[in-house]
Amino acid sequence: MASSRIAVVTGANKGIGFGIMKELCAKFDGIVYLTARDEERGRAAVEKLAKLGLTAKFHQLDIDDEQSIKGFRDYIANTYGGLDVLVNNAAIAYKNAASEPFEEQAENTIRVNFFGTLAVCHALFPLLRPHARVVTVSSSVGHLSKVSGDKPAATALREKLASPTLTEEELCALMNQYIEKAKDGTWKAAGWPSSTYDTSKIGVSALTRIQHRAFEADPKYEDVVINHCHPGYVDTDMSSHMGPLTVEQGAACPSYLALLPPNIKEPRGQFLWHDKQVVDWVKGPLPGPLNWLGDSRRAWTTFSGGGEERWEEQCGNAKGERRSDAKGDQCTEAEGE
Repeated sequence: MASSRIAVVTGANKGIGFGIMKELCAKFDGIVYLTARDEERGRAAVEKLAKLGLTAKFHQLDIDDEQSIKGFRDYIANTYGGLDVLVNNAAIAYKNAASEPFEEQAENTIRVNFFGTLAVCHALFPLLRPHARVVTVSSSVGHLSKVSGDKPAATALREKLASPTLTEEELCALMNQYIEKAKDGTWKAAGWPSSTYDTSKIGVSALTRIQHRAFEADPKYEDVVINHCHPGYVDTDMSSHMGPLTVEQGAACPSYLALLPPNIKEPRGQFLWHDKQVVDWVKGPLPGPLNWLGDSRRAWTTFSGGGEERWEEQCGNAKGERRSDAKGDQCTEAEGE
């Protein structure tokens, strides 16, 4: 069994995920796996890296497919015996113009972005070696302050999500509660935001904090560090080139976290902005112009292909986010197709 150091990036065939691949291929002392749900596009991305003088390997991975996750886990376990870096980047998003019912958007988005990410973690965490690094690509809208439904329910919900004793089971129940509230039209009264994507990223950020506590408490996870981050507003095809940041800039913080040296004191279990500054996930404030002011409904809308984002007016629209795939016949795409 090979003993090479192994890094894995989910949803990595384009956008910020591909940018992270470039960083890790250049700087990580080991083998880097580009994963995506579409094998053809994934292999094409590996070929693109090769033309840049970078070496990567491909393996199909759909975070919304239990058998795909199991197959990838078994491959890594049987081939290498362990894992050293995991970047959870894959996700889906709807645009404001989505015609699908809000409850359908909620169920799909939470299933993929939250429960799919959780399933990957459950499968791969047992393979983490000492000093492994895990990165959750979240978003500015994944900050706790974005729990912005009706008061006092939103205040109570923020308190639950911020609790240092919140368990994974309790968080899963909250995510399922959101889906049920979306179905009966009472999500806002229950304190939740009117964006399915926001809720999914709040969920994975809360999950990261729980996982951090678990790593710290279990001696078998020696110096295993997990952090979550907002990659920034990036100039990509998916953002219609509206963002001021390059893909390389968007990949900088996730890559930095993936390459943290052994026994680093911080960041550990923390939320970082795209410029690598640590932001208090519970208390804030959010850096720069991204603080929501008054009743402004501006939000960061993250599109597939690696977490790239564009500034979009929500205008009170409860339909969430939507984007069309390359074929134009579906409402959503994954980050890494």
